[in-house]
Amino acid sequence: MASSDTSAAVRASLAVGLAVAAYGVSFGALAVASGLDVWQTCVLSLFMFSGGSQFALIGVLASGGIAAAPAAITSAALLGVRNALYSMRMAAIIGGPWWRRLLAAQWTIDESTAVSTAQPTLRGQRVGFWVTGAVIYVGWNLTTFIGAILGDLVGDVRMYGLDAAAAAAFLGLVWPRLRSRQPIAVAAGAAVVAAVLIPWLPPGVPVLAAAVVALVVGMTNWLGSRAATAGGGPS
Repeated sequence: MASSDTSAAVRASLAVGLAVAAYGVSFGALAVASGLDVWQTCVLSLFMFSGGSQFALIGVLASGGIAAAPAAITSAALLGVRNALYSMRMAAIIGGPWWRRLLAAQWTIDESTAVSTAQPTLRGQRVGFWVTGAVIYVGWNLTTFIGAILGDLVGDVRMYGLDAAAAAAFLGLVWPRLRSRQPIAVAAGAAVVAAVLIPWLPPGVPVLAAAVVALVVGMTNWLGSRAATAGGGPS
């Protein structure tokens, strides 16, 4: 059982990790186009390592130049708050001494958290977290460098659909978990809230608002409680 759980976790890690890592080409090319040089671009991926925050940063810089740096940093920080929320969930899974949790903090991102929590056993969860984190970290930094070096040679990187590939891999991971009313309601509600707020609020705020929806429904177990009451037992 342990072997099959580990194999399943590794397969999920590779599927999600490789799709997400490929999107680093887009970040590298767009970062250079926004005014950063190759080394600044690579340093962002090495130390920030949060795709949403990185894109938010260069997006604001591209529109406002160096004068927009405070707004760019604020937008990136707002998007990064969600990783702190993930760490509260992942602490019990990672376990071990403080230095292991410190190392894990760098790799606590959307994808590593999703792959880990999707596994049925603790061993699978740990394997899923570390393998996903390693694959994306190495791959993202490599493709960031490639995209930054190639720059304009790759043309409009958005035309390659790499963002769609990453989203599809993530959706494929989450979809099997949508089996009851509560997770479906959480996913739908969060998506609607984010979609409505994106045109009106700074980057990062819609994501946090969507996270609040998920936290409220999840912590209150509202739909789960109603289903249990109606059916005489847990759903």
